[in-house]
Amino acid sequence: MPARPISSYSNIMMQPNLDTLVPVYIREFEPYIPSKPDAELMKLYGCRRLYRLNNNENPLGPPPGAQEVIRRFPPSQGALYPSGDSYDLRVALASFHGLEPDQILVGNGANEVIAFVIKAFCEQGDNIVTADKTFAVYEWVAVFSGIGVRLIPLTEEGFDDVGMLKAVDKKTKILFVCNPNNPTGSYWSKGRLKAFLDAVGNERIVVLDEAYFEFVEQEDYPNGLSLIGDYPNLVVFRTFSKMYGLAGLRIGYLVGDLSVVDVIRRTCVVYSVNRLAQNAALAALRDDTGHIRRTRALIRESRAFLNEELGRLGQPIISGEGNFLIVRLPGSDTLAYRKMMREGIMIRPMTGFRYPNHIRVSLAQMEAMEAFVAALKKTLGG
Repeated sequence: MPARPISSYSNIMMQPNLDTLVPVYIREFEPYIPSKPDAELMKLYGCRRLYRLNNNENPLGPPPGAQEVIRRFPPSQGALYPSGDSYDLRVALASFHGLEPDQILVGNGANEVIAFVIKAFCEQGDNIVTADKTFAVYEWVAVFSGIGVRLIPLTEEGFDDVGMLKAVDKKTKILFVCNPNNPTGSYWSKGRLKAFLDAVGNERIVVLDEAYFEFVEQEDYPNGLSLIGDYPNLVVFRTFSKMYGLAGLRIGYLVGDLSVVDVIRRTCVVYSVNRLAQNAALAALRDDTGHIRRTRALIRESRAFLNEELGRLGQPIISGEGNFLIVRLPGSDTLAYRKMMREGIMIRPMTGFRYPNHIRVSLAQMEAMEAFVAALKKTLGG
């Protein structure tokens, strides 16, 4: 008797019982749905070109040295596993920052290093404390790991240090501070940060996310890496995605005290950072062509232009540090997104950041800024 094809069993095979297999905190978690590729979006909205102003990407791209590494990457190396712990890059970062290589862990973008820390220190029943309007991945990783999250409202668009300290209890393991904050651009000064660290004490980990560190030029803005010696419970995040323009290669890193990083290392997934990303990051770090200076100049020019133009329109804005600003709209941000997409302008609706009726726009070249203003005028007029 011939075997029946597998498809014929479809009606008699029992489906897995997801009600019992899936933890409650996973069933209740809303997945993040990425946007479609640019070509598909352009077809969908009927636009001939698309300005990407939604992800805070560096409009200048990677530094020239990193671009050269990417262009010359030998295809044969695609068959070889990368350094499992990004050894050469960690050594270079240690030299650059005046640290020990073993104080540094490299990960596949910010999401992975966030997960490293939460997995290292938290178990079910524990909680983290952060802001309600900040980089959402702290909350996401905690929630889908079964960890409690205490979200403290911002005060004057910035992290509320007093409110965060009041939220701490015996089960609090980590406090996340985004400095400067995405999406508001607010930041804590060195004095305020140190006072917060003093108040937290050594019973909990404080994570300082400095993804936009290289964009800030304010004199009172702290370098978190310089504080690790005095505060061994401090863990600092940095990334190559923003200033260094390597978002497409997914590479970031964390820095901490040797004893703390030794614990976090136990949760790392080795070989998660590909060879090209490691090579390009190494070249970006060593690039001396003025990439940071040029990017900062572009961001200053673009911010000044939008501040003036949006002021003329009477649109309230939140404009702090980083390579972005927020615009408050008189109506729906998701509707504005669809209207502006038809004009070839891709912005970030802020409802997902708990900022309904606001949009975030990444700062870029003047051509893109002028196109954004024109599209916004049309959207508001409509």
